[in-house]
Amino acid sequence: MKLLFLGPPGAGKGTQAKLVADKFGLLHIAPGDIFRQEVREGTELGRLVEGIMAEGKLVPDDITTQIIEKRIKSPEAAEGLVLDGFPRNVAQAEALAKILGEMGTKLDLVINLEVPEEELIQRASTRRVCSGCGKPYNIKLDPPKTEGQCDVCGGTLITRPDDNEETVRQRLKVYHELTEPLFEYYNRDGIVVSINGCGDVDSVFQRIAEALEQKGLSGKRDS
Repeated sequence: MKLLFLGPPGAGKGTQAKLVADKFGLLHIAPGDIFRQEVREGTELGRLVEGIMAEGKLVPDDITTQIIEKRIKSPEAAEGLVLDGFPRNVAQAEALAKILGEMGTKLDLVINLEVPEEELIQRASTRRVCSGCGKPYNIKLDPPKTEGQCDVCGGTLITRPDDNEETVRQRLKVYHELTEPLFEYYNRDGIVVSINGCGDVDSVFQRIAEALEQKGLSGKRDS
């Protein structure tokens, strides 16, 4: 099973993609998580992308595509994968199609999360991320068990530098210009299913699970 999550920044793609990956034993591939880990570790790549991300801009296609191709072709992806945050434009989508085509496969389904723009901006103010492992939270929709502490590693939850209204609006502008056209790109193949992304995490996940079942993609093993 090869899935792709689409949706504007803050729609919950990362949270839902991780849940689906865990449920069905798939590899979750998210360039944003990879880049933030590199930033935390102070690597050369981290230093390169830190400024770009802080301004709400996109990392250059060639860098992102190389990183994603490596993950897609890794042994960990043999059972299937969930892409989150890639592709972000048609050029990246064409690059992804080429990579998968060379492997004799293609995407099974594109899950498009729909959330009103003003709610996305409000969500940014309540979003937190673990300073240790990078797990995302929303203190209203998906709070940690212990306030300010990650459920997974116990790390401190922080507000990302790019989670402010000005940067979020810039990210939405970039999304509308570059990423939104992917809906039509994939819809031509009839593999897009739109999901209401409003509400708590469990409710949204249930909608996604039902969509997978309707498409005959739910009969996979649990992790």
